Amino acid sequence: ADTSAEKTGEASSAANGTDKSSSGKKPTCGPCALPGCGKMATLQCPKCLKLGLPSTYYCDKKCFTQAWKAHNQIHKEHARRLAFKPPSFAYTGKLRPHYVTPMRKVPAHIKKPDYAISGTPVSEMRDKDKVVILNEKQIEGLREACRVGREVLDLAGHMVKPGVTTEEIDVKVHQWCIERGAYPSPLNYHNFPKSCCTSPNEVICHGIPDARPLQEGDIVNIDITVYKNGFHGDLNETFLVGEVDEESKKLVRTTYESLMLAIRACKPDFFIRDFGKIISKHCNRKNYSVVRSYCGHGIGELFHCAPNVPHYSKNKAIGTCKPGMAFTIEPMINIKSWRDKTWPDNWTSVTADGKRSAQFEHTILVTETGCEVLTARTANSKPFWWEEQKEVKDKKTSK
Repeated sequence: ADTSAEKTGEASSAANGTDKSSSGKKPTCGPCALPGCGKMATLQCPKCLKLGLPSTYYCDKKCFTQAWKAHNQIHKEHARRLAFKPPSFAYTGKLRPHYVTPMRKVPAHIKKPDYAISGTPVSEMRDKDKVVILNEKQIEGLREACRVGREVLDLAGHMVKPGVTTEEIDVKVHQWCIERGAYPSPLNYHNFPKSCCTSPNEVICHGIPDARPLQEGDIVNIDITVYKNGFHGDLNETFLVGEVDEESKKLVRTTYESLMLAIRACKPDFFIRDFGKIISKHCNRKNYSVVRSYCGHGIGELFHCAPNVPHYSKNKAIGTCKPGMAFTIEPMINIKSWRDKTWPDNWTSVTADGKRSAQFEHTILVTETGCEVLTARTANSKPFWWEEQKEVKDKKTSK
C-alpha cells in the first residue's frame, strides 16, 4: 500500500467497508473527497495513513485515481513543512518562524483591490498623501466593510486556544471573507502572503500566519482588514491563549484602555498629534512603552493613506480631525523597550528586547459632534479577560 499506491493512485483496501477492526467496530467513514461526488466512503489514502495526516475518504478506486493529482499536493505540502528550518537570525525572543503555506486564491467574482495580482498598491502609492473627506455614500460603503471586518475578527477570536495554529486561523479568515463577498485586504499587499496578520508574544505587528501551534500562556494579536465593495475596513485585537500570566493580562488591558481613551477624545478640530499624548500618558504610567515605527492611518477606498496617526507623545503629526475623515488608531504597547526589529521575512516586527507586545485597533469616523467607532465590538465579540472575571465575581455575589 506504500510505494505502489503512491505511483498508481491506489486507495487502501484495509478500510473497504467490509473489514472490521479487532474490536468488532466498523471503520470510520466520510464523504468522498473527489469534487462533485460526495457519497459516503470508507476507502482511505494509504499515504495519508502512513504520514499520520487527517483521514481523506473515497468511495472507490476510480474516484481516488481521478483525485490523485490534486490530493497528492497534500503529501508534498507535508514534506515541505517537515523540511522547513527557520533562517539564521539574531532572534530577540523565544519565537521562531514556522512553515508558511502558499498564498491562497480568491474567486473571480470577488471585487479586488489593484494590488491583488501585482502586489503593488498603485493607487495608494499615488494618492497616499491626500486626506479624503468622505461623502454619505462613501461613509455607508466604509461602514459596511467595517461591519464585515468585525464579523470576521469575532469569529477568528473564538478560534484562539492552545494547539490551534495561526495558519488554521488564516484559512478560516480567508473563507469567511469570501463567504461575505469580501477580499482579505492583506493578501498580496506588497506581496504579503496571507489573509490576515497574526502576532504572538513579542511580535509587535505584521506576523505571518504559519504552522506554529498557539501555546498555553501565549498572547496573540489578530489583525483583520477586508475589502468590500471598494472600501477597506480595518481592526485588530489581542487575545489570551488559555491561562496567561498577570503581567501579560495587565499589558493587554492597558493597551485597550489607551485606545479607548484616545477615541473618546476624538472630535472636530482635535489635533491628530495629541492622540499620542493621551496614549503615552496612560501607558507610561504603567511603565510600558509605545512603539514609534508604526502608526494609525487614513482608510477608505485606499488601505493606507493620510492622515498618519502616531501613538507616542511629542510626535509631529500634521492636521486636525474634520467631519467625514476616517482613520485607524492602533496603539502597539511593549512591556519594556519601544524599539523594534524585523525578521528576515521583511514583515514580522518584534520587540528589540524580546519582551511581549500588545495591540488593539479600531476604524473611526469623525462626526460633527465627536466620532463613530465603525468597528465597534458586538455581542458576538469574544469577552475580554476582565469582563469574564467580573462576570464570575457578579455570579458569586448574587448567590
